[in-house]
Amino acid sequence: MKKKAYINEKIKKFNKEIIVPGDKSLSIRFVLLASQAIGKSVAYNILKSQDVLSALNTIKKLGIHYNLNKKNCEIYGKGFNGFSFKNNIKIDAGNSGTLSRLIFGLLINSKNTIILKGDQSLSQRDFSRVIKPMRMFGQNIESKNNKLPIKVRGTNFPRPINYTEVKGSAQVKSCILLAAMKTAGKTKIKCIPSRDHTEKLFLYLDLPIKIKKGKKFETIILNGKKNYKAFNYVIPGDISSSAFFIALTLLSKNSKILIKNVNVNNSRTGIIDILKIMNAKIYLKNKRTNNGEKIADIFVKSSNKLKSINCPAKMNSRSIDEFLIIFLICSVANGVSKFRKISELRNKETDRLKFANNFLKKIGIKTKMTKSSFKIYGKPNLKLNKTYEIKNFDKDHRACMMSFIAALTLGGKWIIHDTDSIKTSFPNFIKILKSLGAKINWWKIFLFQ
Repeated sequence: MKKKAYINEKIKKFNKEIIVPGDKSLSIRFVLLASQAIGKSVAYNILKSQDVLSALNTIKKLGIHYNLNKKNCEIYGKGFNGFSFKNNIKIDAGNSGTLSRLIFGLLINSKNTIILKGDQSLSQRDFSRVIKPMRMFGQNIESKNNKLPIKVRGTNFPRPINYTEVKGSAQVKSCILLAAMKTAGKTKIKCIPSRDHTEKLFLYLDLPIKIKKGKKFETIILNGKKNYKAFNYVIPGDISSSAFFIALTLLSKNSKILIKNVNVNNSRTGIIDILKIMNAKIYLKNKRTNNGEKIADIFVKSSNKLKSINCPAKMNSRSIDEFLIIFLICSVANGVSKFRKISELRNKETDRLKFANNFLKKIGIKTKMTKSSFKIYGKPNLKLNKTYEIKNFDKDHRACMMSFIAALTLGGKWIIHDTDSIKTSFPNFIKILKSLGAKINWWKIFLFQ
């Protein structure tokens, strides 16, 4: 793929059925948990994105063999003490925040030191939220300003902890659970609810986990050191990837789409609930459950009477990765949309709140932004006719894909940089767009026309 895309034409009406790739969160968690199982685990429909490939390369460097082919991914786990690697080995997490934080948990009992690094974007992110609980377990961690690169070495005697997590971070919670899994005794986490894929996988693997839900917090208790056998796992489609095609359909005229086999875990469907409040024509069909995860087909129709939303803060953690595309939809909704307690968006691949504010202003949308809140003054009849160049977004894959959807639905001429960033989570994004009729030119081709 060329680095810059050029779009100067809206997508025409479409009525299609698509399948999006496997869920990124589940794909990475499968890789990590399969590496600790005893025997050969197999995943079907695993996402073959850069983040997942980084996870596979990580377990390979730690001494775990895998086989990735067109049909499935096989991982040959060796149990809790199966990692085997030289001292001061370097592990590159690439752009993956999930991998780079969860791997701390699996290294809780490592005898040798690893040096964890990442790309330029990941190296700017704060790791204090996982460093603190891991040190409580007894892990040895050396870092400068809590940022990558970080040296990590386990302990011979990890100790169970009681920990309160107040950010609603699934990555922190999962990191603690993975460490607790390899630690004798009872670990207790009090946390704000967030995506719960790790807990569901633990239940699927019959690990001794107990979950008690409260009004504001939930309590999770795990008894560690129970080995588990290898397992087979079917990974459903990613709702975060589906979100871009939901938006594309809502904002295009006379269009319909059916997105098959999507993960609709309750902790991930904030975008569905938000869009329904906004009067979007979106429906879940063929609902079922597999491996503890809810799955459905998502049917969407063009919606020309979208209304603004005063978004309840309790929906934030359930839609954290979809807010950029939600903000774009709000830009053409009738009224003022309001979001609060969303400062977590500033801790993503780029400062997504700042990016959204600059992006919407660029296309003529009035906004008001504070450190943790955002107002969008929608323009239902928004029509663009200028040239818009999107760059300097720290190669954030979701910022890039949001730009494509804006270009294909709002008009004007668009130049989008760093399109290779899409490979982080959705390698065939462009291919699916073209299957729906999108006309996309690459900059090198355009220069010589």
